[in-house]
Amino acid sequence: MTYQGIKDIFYNGLWKQNPGIAQLLGLCPLLAISNSVVNALSLGLATTLVMTLSGSGVAAIREVIPNETRIPVYILLIAVLVTIVQFLMNAYMYSLYLVLGIFIPLIVTNCIVLARAESFASKNSVFASALDGIAMGLGLTAVLVVLGGIREIFGHGTLLSGIDMVFGETAKSLVITVVPDYHGFLLAILPPGAFIALGLLIAMKNWLNLRAERKAHGANATVAPIEGGCSPATHG
Repeated sequence: MTYQGIKDIFYNGLWKQNPGIAQLLGLCPLLAISNSVVNALSLGLATTLVMTLSGSGVAAIREVIPNETRIPVYILLIAVLVTIVQFLMNAYMYSLYLVLGIFIPLIVTNCIVLARAESFASKNSVFASALDGIAMGLGLTAVLVVLGGIREIFGHGTLLSGIDMVFGETAKSLVITVVPDYHGFLLAILPPGAFIALGLLIAMKNWLNLRAERKAHGANATVAPIEGGCSPATHG
């Protein structure tokens, strides 16, 4: 795979085809878990791991899987990987596992995971599919973390609340108090607050894309002078 091909995969995953703000896939966990940075980052990384392994796994077996049974086989592979992740979190990060709850096993039914297995991994090499899984997973994780940061600040006035669920009691000192003596804003940590914040992120992405397009058109819109040295604007 060429360097340009790798750049295209990461550009698509992180920006152009970002699952959270471009394709709008997996909105259920995106809106439900993004009430804090720690929860959002944890679920995002778990999803990234599953997407990377499932993508490379599908690419490795795509030649031997009959076309008629490919979807059940893909789902079975994804389910096995999610179960492994679920058991690992249950064993080593039990408090976080309880907070994320049903959304860990629901990675199996996440549209993003199966969609990339079907649309990309089933048609590309193992290496390219692994990169696609990483890029798409990190794109989703970035949206989750930004949403989590916005909602946590407005909802609780803090950042990294609950980090002790990952690193133990000693990590409580890492919690950042953004707004001291903050009494909270309930809407920010409820699903409607997630919809509003996600809508703002989508609007910002569309605005940035439109701005980039206008700059590109402006740079290419050079007017060549006509014969005799006069430009169209001055030729009368």
